[in-house]
Amino acid sequence: MSVNALGTATAGLQAMQAAIGIVSQNVANAGTAGYVRRTLTPVSMGAGNNGVAVGTVARTFDEAALKQLRLETAGAAYTSVKADVISQIDKLYGTPGSSTALDGILNTFTQALQTLAANTNSTAARTTVVQTAATLAGQIGSIANSVQELRSGVESRLGTETRAASDLLSSIADLNIKATSTSDDATRAAILDQRDQQITQLSSYFDVKTVAQRDGTVSVLTTSGVTLVDRGLSATLTFDGRGTLDAKAAYASDPSKRGVGTITATTPGGAVIDLGEPGTLRSGTLAAEFELRDTILPQAQRQLDDLAGGLARALTDQTVSATASAGVTPAQADLDLTGIKPGNTVTVPIQQNGVVRNVILIASGVGTPNVDPAQTADPTALVQTFDISGGPSTYGASLQTALSALSGRVSPALDITATGVSGGRVRFESPGTWQVASASAGITKPASASDVSSGFPYIPLFVDGTSSLVTGSFDAGSQLTGLAQRLAVNPAVANNTASLVAGSATSTSPDTVRPLFLYDALTSAKQTFSAASGIGGIDAPHSASVVGFTQDIIAAQGAASVNARNLDEGQGVALATAQGRFSSSAGVNIDEEMSRLIELQTAYTANARVLTAARDMLDTLLRI
Repeated sequence: MSVNALGTATAGLQAMQAAIGIVSQNVANAGTAGYVRRTLTPVSMGAGNNGVAVGTVARTFDEAALKQLRLETAGAAYTSVKADVISQIDKLYGTPGSSTALDGILNTFTQALQTLAANTNSTAARTTVVQTAATLAGQIGSIANSVQELRSGVESRLGTETRAASDLLSSIADLNIKATSTSDDATRAAILDQRDQQITQLSSYFDVKTVAQRDGTVSVLTTSGVTLVDRGLSATLTFDGRGTLDAKAAYASDPSKRGVGTITATTPGGAVIDLGEPGTLRSGTLAAEFELRDTILPQAQRQLDDLAGGLARALTDQTVSATASAGVTPAQADLDLTGIKPGNTVTVPIQQNGVVRNVILIASGVGTPNVDPAQTADPTALVQTFDISGGPSTYGASLQTALSALSGRVSPALDITATGVSGGRVRFESPGTWQVASASAGITKPASASDVSSGFPYIPLFVDGTSSLVTGSFDAGSQLTGLAQRLAVNPAVANNTASLVAGSATSTSPDTVRPLFLYDALTSAKQTFSAASGIGGIDAPHSASVVGFTQDIIAAQGAASVNARNLDEGQGVALATAQGRFSSSAGVNIDEEMSRLIELQTAYTANARVLTAARDMLDTLLRI
């Protein structure tokens, strides 16, 4: 027997012993989270490849399965957070139809109006109307407050998770360094396990992708392309939270105008990137929380604000339509704006070659700057304010100034004109390309919140705070924003319940006219609610009664909750599938390992027999 055979057998024993150790390690860690199965590949060596060396320890897994696992982890985290918060929003409205739900409380209020119409002399019936109105306003405010509490909770959670994600980025960079500076294969494999596990954990916060580098490190980026880890360097994430949020707090790219916190990433290259900007993060809990805080919850607030505004203005605002002048060229439409107040709007539909658009002109008492169309009922409209501080005789000139300001915002240029006719009447004309289709205005009839008679049968039952008419004014910012929290029953009505059944503007004799008007205004009369509420679509206003709009809100939130829950359940299945696929490629199968162990033991025994035979031969030779 040659010396080469002895060396080969000895090397084989060492290789098999090392391989058995790897199998034992796999079996011992079969239930360890994040552990990836190891394999040892012996290396042929020597002349004619008649020798063997231990080789290297490799981690065995499917790269595609790991990538899919991280993708589904981010998706499941995203849908889970959204489903949880949207479900909480839905619960705020109560069980539809129950006496304590929002629609039930509104129904109780309208029923109290019906009862009052049948019992105009009843002091108790008048008091019940005021009490149920106060309960309704309080319920709307309570739901809106809860919505803002949810927003504040999301803001706080963003801060906590940003810190956790930043720590993970730093740790991943450190593990990159350790992996490249370690020569021991087993130790390096353990470091890579830990690194992969932390990257997967990071993917629950936001969508990430990795790029393997030649030196064994990985770079970590968001799917939108922001580099967060580059070998041994990591981005630092900070969140400038605002604490408790209110209805006016909103995201803006300009920090001086931003009322909420954002995540700032200082990348390894020194760039400063706003991760809170829409579209930067696309999945994971942080993306879901940005969407909830900046889109979903504000829309829920807008629905409540629209409801509060609609509830108040249904009882105070009269729709005035223009009188068209038949057979007159150019086309004319006369509109009476007597009594118009800051926030009341004039809507002029215009058309050109079959294209119809709304021009919305908002009355202002202080020369309010331009208003974002998204804050009006129609986000696609041409919107401009006009100054009414000069009195009725100036309405025509003010409207013309507003129309001139709109001229360049549409092509072809807007060429509608407005002139004063007499008193508060104005005339819109179509001397050129664009044609006036019609015109209308919503006029708040009561002179003030304390005036409960002049606007008969209109009455300011609901007010903003304790003393302001709800007119939709923009003179001190949008009155509609946050109105749900401020809506209250007018003290002037609560202290004079007889005004609810007054027979006319000058008579205090009880009559059914006003309570029946109020009932019809809430249950039958159609109002235009803003597209921003998301009810019926986000591109067009929604027409409904106050009662109908309330039911629409509840139905929309219920449907949103069901959809979010179903999406989360589907994503949960996708995550479980991805976890199973990765586990099958990277996890330890005890049966396979035991079969492998038997093979290795057999090979070990074979190598041992060679050495035993060599020993016996040497003993025989020595005895000769």
